[in-house]
Amino acid sequence: MLRNGVKKLTLETSSAAIGFTSLLSAPDFLHYSRDHRSVYKVLEACRLSSDYKAASAIHARIFKLGYGTYPSLVASLVSTYLQCDRLFLARKLLDQVFRLDVNVVIVNLVIEHLMGLGEYGFAKKCFHKTPVRDVITWNLMIGGYVRNARFEEALSFFREMLDSNVEPDKFTFASVMTVCARLGAINHALWVHRLMTEKEIELNPILSSALIDMYSKCGRIQTAKEVFNSADHSNVSVWNAMINGLAAHGLPFDAIAVFSKMEVENIFPDSITFIGILTACSHSGLVEEGRKYFNLMSSRYSIEPQIEHYGVMADLFGRAGLLEEAYAVIEAMPVEPDVVIWRALLSACRIYQKPKLGEVAIANMSRLKSGDYVLLSNMYCSMKRWESAEGVRELMKKKGIRKIRGRSWIELGGVIHRFKAGDRSHSETEGLYKVLDGLIRRTKLEGFLPQTDLVLMDISEEEKEGNLNHHSEKLALAYGILKTSPGREIMISKNLRICHDCHNWIKLVSKLLIRVIIVRDRIRFHQFEGGSCSCEDYW
Repeated sequence: MLRNGVKKLTLETSSAAIGFTSLLSAPDFLHYSRDHRSVYKVLEACRLSSDYKAASAIHARIFKLGYGTYPSLVASLVSTYLQCDRLFLARKLLDQVFRLDVNVVIVNLVIEHLMGLGEYGFAKKCFHKTPVRDVITWNLMIGGYVRNARFEEALSFFREMLDSNVEPDKFTFASVMTVCARLGAINHALWVHRLMTEKEIELNPILSSALIDMYSKCGRIQTAKEVFNSADHSNVSVWNAMINGLAAHGLPFDAIAVFSKMEVENIFPDSITFIGILTACSHSGLVEEGRKYFNLMSSRYSIEPQIEHYGVMADLFGRAGLLEEAYAVIEAMPVEPDVVIWRALLSACRIYQKPKLGEVAIANMSRLKSGDYVLLSNMYCSMKRWESAEGVRELMKKKGIRKIRGRSWIELGGVIHRFKAGDRSHSETEGLYKVLDGLIRRTKLEGFLPQTDLVLMDISEEEKEGNLNHHSEKLALAYGILKTSPGREIMISKNLRICHDCHNWIKLVSKLLIRVIIVRDRIRFHQFEGGSCSCEDYW
């Protein structure tokens, strides 16, 4: 037996032991081994550099030194082996750990660290290996899936938890409400809220805020208001959730009214409050109001603007076409502007066709994502500068950068149906496209003309029109019409911003079918009704 009662375990890594000497000399490792945190730092260096041999040697030493069930070390080792494409060693490690007499506390910590490293697959293996699970174990799995944006897996685990003999608590429901909010799944949201009521979960500020956020993001802003009105107003987070929800729905004056009520009730706003109120102004073009609240931060509440506040102000001016003012805000910032701020300026440059300033934004962005290249390419295409656009696309190819594909989804009968542009993988594709083609014919008869100038490629008009007709939100809408009764409200979620062609087309569809159609894009909500949109064509 070794220290902490851990049995000696080894891996057949004799060759790795030789590789270990290239990382640290024996005296160095003896120094690091005095503290498991130091060993963790060395192991993390192996993980980041994909040094399999050194990690294997450290693995053997870890067990010799009695650190074999230290959760951070186990998780880091698993992640390192996966990084080095040594799947069998990662599995073997978990098998070895679970052959020991480990308790639920150790298991929970291992799961927590694995989720933190993004290794949710191995966290699940760990979960299924342990014979004893408490509410913390379930919460770590559900919350971990949420943090790794695996929302449907989180819901699946929640259902499994309900079938077990472990009762969910307030932390469980906080995570599950986040899932419903991110998916925009109103049927799931109503089910979760009902369960909370049945299980007599007492609302605290965190849960009240989560409820408001959930209903706001599921398109039920009126229900969110009702929750807010009945909630305890003593915590600023409840107010922030309401203001942010109203901002996302394009209701700036409602958001301002809530802010004014805060002042009446002597609730001090914080920095998050001002992000919400400034965003509300930005989404609706309220430039003067935005200036007013930005100045109020420091003059009345002694809150120093942070980089996020400067970013919203740059976005506010950029959306309003005041690009020089947006650039002046960026230049005057007391902190280094981040990539998000430059991206907001670049987006405005594309809309208002300011390529020179757009190139300045690109030049200041040290970490370009695919969307940034696409924005620049689109800006050139909109001005018919095909060679410049092609140059950007060639650069993307060289760097192996792919454009993020538009995806939309719709929840029907508790099931989430996902679509991407031109998708034909759905089981009801034939019926879906029949509905879509019929709608396209009807809208053309009403005088709708596809905005082919938005297809930023040097191809024929016919090809451009075909590209527009099969955008993911149009497919999701067609499926919603196929599967629902006439007059029923339809809500769609999308991972990117809705394009102008789809926006104008859905406005006309809402009028022709006499339906309310809600689209939640990456930025905000659009409620289409009677041929108009709640955003008033400003987004």
